[in-house]
Amino acid sequence: MNFFKNVYNHRQMLWNLIKSDFKNRYLGNHFGIIWAFIQPLVMVAIYWFVFTHGFKATPVDNVPFLAWLLAGMVPWFLMSEAITSSSRAIVDQSFLVKKIVFEVKLLPIVKIGSAFLVNTAFWGLLLLCILLYKFYPTLMWLQIFYFLFCALILILGAGLFLSAIMPFMLDVGQFVSIFMQVMFWATPIFWNKDILSHKYSYIVKLNPFAYIVDGIRDVLLFNRPFWVHYWQTLYFWVLVLVLLFVGNKVFTKLRPHFSDVL
Repeated sequence: MNFFKNVYNHRQMLWNLIKSDFKNRYLGNHFGIIWAFIQPLVMVAIYWFVFTHGFKATPVDNVPFLAWLLAGMVPWFLMSEAITSSSRAIVDQSFLVKKIVFEVKLLPIVKIGSAFLVNTAFWGLLLLCILLYKFYPTLMWLQIFYFLFCALILILGAGLFLSAIMPFMLDVGQFVSIFMQVMFWATPIFWNKDILSHKYSYIVKLNPFAYIVDGIRDVLLFNRPFWVHYWQTLYFWVLVLVLLFVGNKVFTKLRPHFSDVL
């Protein structure tokens, strides 16, 4: 609670840092922030072409493949970018860490907030796509904010933990990169979890990324409430709250030693 209170008290400075980080990412490039959208869009286009024209992917549960694919990839882009960038928050902003008066614990949140800003354009693309396929808004769509909150807590816990240990072990950056690649293929982003036998389906349920990706698909494309998967919801929240608690504790314990290793 003290952590969230601290975030609230520094909300104006935090917002300014998020905007600054968002602009600085693409400062000096002729196309500016457009580069933030080009690579993911190209990736989606490639997957769509390969699976629809190469592998002849068919609609999933009567949902056009492109709408189904985007509903999974957009939240994944958010989580992948936010976790990767927040894990390097302390290392990349070492000049701020050495300022005693600065609240260092805000740095991972700055990276997460910047990733959320970049991701907003993709949500617009996703909503436009599913509207064109005649999936119209319902009250169930309000659950999107619930799943975004789920993603925020998951990212925050991972970001605090990883950013705290990276100054002492730079190899953590390579581990994060490999781990996110593994999770990309382990999460049902462009493959349907229903193809798994009952014997292995529980593996997907243990994946917190899958909970968010499937949940957003269920909301936008099938109008399903999140509480129908109550055991998976309970498991998810126990997992991410433990991760947040551990991440906060580790960060607090290692914070006094950052300046010594940077």
